[in-house]
Amino acid sequence: MDLDTGNTAWMLMATALVLFMTPGLAFFYGGMVRSKNVLGMLMQNFSAMGLIAVLWVVLGFSLAFGDAGNGGVLGNLDFLGLKDVSADLGPEFFALSIPFVLFAAYQMTFAVITPALITGATADRMKFSAYLAFIGTWLILVYAPVAHWVFGGGWLFELGALDFAGGAVVHMNAGAAALAVVLVLGKRKGWGRDAMLPHSLPLTLLGTGILWFGWFGFNAGSALGANAVAAQALMNTFLAASAGLLGWILVERLRDGHATTLGAASGVVAGLVAITPCAGFVGGLAPLVIGFVAGAVCLLAISLKNRFGYDDSLDVVGVHLVGGLVGALLLGLFADSAVNELGFDGLFLGGGTGLLVDQIIASAATLAYSFVASLAIAKVIDAVIGLRVSPEQELEGLDRSQHAETAYLLTDVGSSGGMSGVHMPDKAPVA
Repeated sequence: MDLDTGNTAWMLMATALVLFMTPGLAFFYGGMVRSKNVLGMLMQNFSAMGLIAVLWVVLGFSLAFGDAGNGGVLGNLDFLGLKDVSADLGPEFFALSIPFVLFAAYQMTFAVITPALITGATADRMKFSAYLAFIGTWLILVYAPVAHWVFGGGWLFELGALDFAGGAVVHMNAGAAALAVVLVLGKRKGWGRDAMLPHSLPLTLLGTGILWFGWFGFNAGSALGANAVAAQALMNTFLAASAGLLGWILVERLRDGHATTLGAASGVVAGLVAITPCAGFVGGLAPLVIGFVAGAVCLLAISLKNRFGYDDSLDVVGVHLVGGLVGALLLGLFADSAVNELGFDGLFLGGGTGLLVDQIIASAATLAYSFVASLAIAKVIDAVIGLRVSPEQELEGLDRSQHAETAYLLTDVGSSGGMSGVHMPDKAPVA
């Protein structure tokens, strides 16, 4: 293929959109924690953009995409330190019409946000140093292999499983890891007894809007060009998010007697998660069904933490693991090769059960590997430096104990507008 400037322009924009999702995720989660932990949450998400990007170009990209198209479970070191990753079109396997270095940058934004998703499960109690140690190790030992299995032409790709933009690679992978880490980390102090309410739902809704906006780059960008598949993926993404919102708040209204803003935000994300593996492979009304089912099922799934006793603070398991699984399995029913010639027909489109079986195998393999490997990583880090802050630091909050900062400076304001106890100069200082 030849370099296409239109495709390149779109992928430059898509890369920026996906990167913007990580600050959006920070606000989404940040609004849901208590005020004493909001900077801790923001810092964990923003720091992922620093650490993961560096590790990605040094080693991660090569492990995920080296030896592409030859099956197997892990790439090689051909692209170590971005060796031979230039502005040309790269290896023939990828069939790119954009610079190979742009493809590497686009995939880097996926690698950044995936471990950041885990922060929602570990909120309020994980050491900042342990968090960095975990996500850095996890990128190399978990994310890169799974990305190779699917995106890099590894064994799941050879099997025939479909994952357009990361239902398995991103969402199930992060959800399984989140479950493993919280089992090692333990419950928050007072979990199940004390109210741990969101401190700023407007902040969460702002984050939801940013995520929804950025997700168009996540899904439509995975077409790797400005083409018909990207257009279909964009429409599917919009519809699934909308249906996810409706599915969540409808079930919430029927079950609890009210529809909440937090439910609406969570429903949007559930729909977005579920459509991610399907976005470029389905059409028609399928995204509405996928999004609605995901919104309803994910709402019901978050109650599992109470039944089984694990403290998934902000419902990463219920939304990302379950939502990704819902999308992967429904793809086996609704996939339509008329939408994308690189896909297959699902059960409802006359393709039989073959794709559904492949989706089940891919989902089971991803969940099992991610959970076991993440559990091992968490246990080693806990033994070496400890995963969790002390009880005193947890009570104080991560903002103060981990970063020596406070998100909100609250002072008494007098009736005249002056701040109580603060000297106000008679005149403004001369510049």
